[in-house]
Amino acid sequence: MATRFDLIDMQLMVNVASAMSLTKGAERTFLSVPAASNRVKGLEESLGTELLYRGSQGVTLTPSGEVFVKHARTVLRQLDYLRGEIQEYARGVKGRVRLYANTTAMNEFVPDVLGRYLVTHPDVNVELRERLSHQVVKAVVDGAADIGITAQGSGGAGVRYLPYRSDRLALVVWEGHPLAQGASCAFEQTLDFDFICLFESSAIHALLIKAAEDLGRILRFRVEVGNQFETVCRLVAAKVGIGVIPASAAHRYARDTPIRIIALEDAWSRRDLHLCVRDAEPLPAFAQELVDLLVADAAPEPDCASAPCGAAR
Repeated sequence: MATRFDLIDMQLMVNVASAMSLTKGAERTFLSVPAASNRVKGLEESLGTELLYRGSQGVTLTPSGEVFVKHARTVLRQLDYLRGEIQEYARGVKGRVRLYANTTAMNEFVPDVLGRYLVTHPDVNVELRERLSHQVVKAVVDGAADIGITAQGSGGAGVRYLPYRSDRLALVVWEGHPLAQGASCAFEQTLDFDFICLFESSAIHALLIKAAEDLGRILRFRVEVGNQFETVCRLVAAKVGIGVIPASAAHRYARDTPIRIIALEDAWSRRDLHLCVRDAEPLPAFAQELVDLLVADAAPEPDCASAPCGAAR
């Protein structure tokens, strides 16, 4: 007898795989843990293979579980496409867009655009997640994300990239700091000072570590904070250390914080962001409208010449 697949079982397995937890997967599927566990066991029995490795630290997918989740995501994604095509004819049907973005995009660019999009699309929900750039691309490749914003401009089978925005990383120091008088400096000049850095899970953290290693130096960490550019600026103003954050964020927080912004002369300080989507599968109409809005919102990078980097803002 052929196995019959239940959409709730598919959504449950996708949620368990995303959370790496049966408990959290059950919560996201609006099931009790016992009910979710029974569903997974029943699915495994009908398929004749285990889908999850169960351990004291949680659950992980077996090879057959990975195959099941891959195809389940495809099926659920196709259902989203179906909803998108018939929304204008069927009142009350909701669509869902999964948008993954790196730290800079998440903090600097996405909120304003997403706010405008949701006002004009009351029947669409958005799942927004922050990930490292390579994780964003992987999520798009795997079908876990519909749209990605990443600092990568290539890579990932079947992924199409669209230019989005450019930004520069800038040095932020307190007024009176030895580097505060110049309009620009090389990153090497900063390495004798203590740094306030984002967590090691951030792309900026990894970039600074590599830049220091390329110079044969070690970055001196004083404080590591979450992916909050405002916190970096406030600690810099308190003379705890110096920091490197996107210039767009630095200029915004400098309006109310006594810091100075110094342009970095290193080529790697410029970062080009890209939108990425799967090339082979068209997005639902409502998701494509978000892509179009993001593209239309893209603007040239902040220009230090029009807003002097060496001055408090």
